[in-house]
Amino acid sequence: MAEIIGVVERLWRYPVKSTGGEPLDVVEVDGRGLAGDRIYAVRDGAGRLGSGKNTRRLRRMDGLLRLSSRLGSRIDAPELFDPLGSPVADPVAFLRAYLERDDVGLAREDGVPHFDQLPVSVLTTATLDWVRAAVPTAVVDERRFRPNILLRTPPGTPAFAEDGWFGRAGGVRRGVRLAFVRSSGRCAMSGSAQPGLPHAPEILKAITNAHDGRLDALATVTRPGRLRIGDTLVLD
Repeated sequence: MAEIIGVVERLWRYPVKSTGGEPLDVVEVDGRGLAGDRIYAVRDGAGRLGSGKNTRRLRRMDGLLRLSSRLGSRIDAPELFDPLGSPVADPVAFLRAYLERDDVGLAREDGVPHFDQLPVSVLTTATLDWVRAAVPTAVVDERRFRPNILLRTPPGTPAFAEDGWFGRAGGVRRGVRLAFVRSSGRCAMSGSAQPGLPHAPEILKAITNAHDGRLDALATVTRPGRLRIGDTLVLD
């Protein structure tokens, strides 16, 4: 039997990976994810992508989260904004000066997706409210966790309700359909400073102690379509 799991409260995409996101009212979703999400990344001379952590594929570049990006209607020309929210005329020149690295540039995704894990992240307000209660000294909103979809859940929904979706499918009636797979493993980026959100390392500690450092629901797209604020998501 179909189960209503929530209503889309906010939509986010992150045109340049690891920078602040762009809020949307409506967005097209295809097999890759939200149109334009993480379509660009800051890439260094070794081919590693700017991130909040170091891996074989990623290079930690402190400060990216203080920037923001948007696409508007032009997917071939991302706009970059400095920590004060002012537009940057020359993104590459700015990034090289800001990061103090002369080998970085903006790279559009080619054959390898820029996503760290799966293409769509969904976070419930129930889980977000739990974080606020668990870490009352921190300023918390969804930007800490970089979801694509913030879902307003019905009253009484428990924290980490997303765990119950794994292995199931759902979506918008006659619209987008998602297959929920697993949650994201969180890193120090959850507590990193960004505009309006001061450094708060206690956030990651609370999530690690309570839920093994995992938070949200990651999904693949099984049917493309349009997604709007106010859409109701139903789980099969």
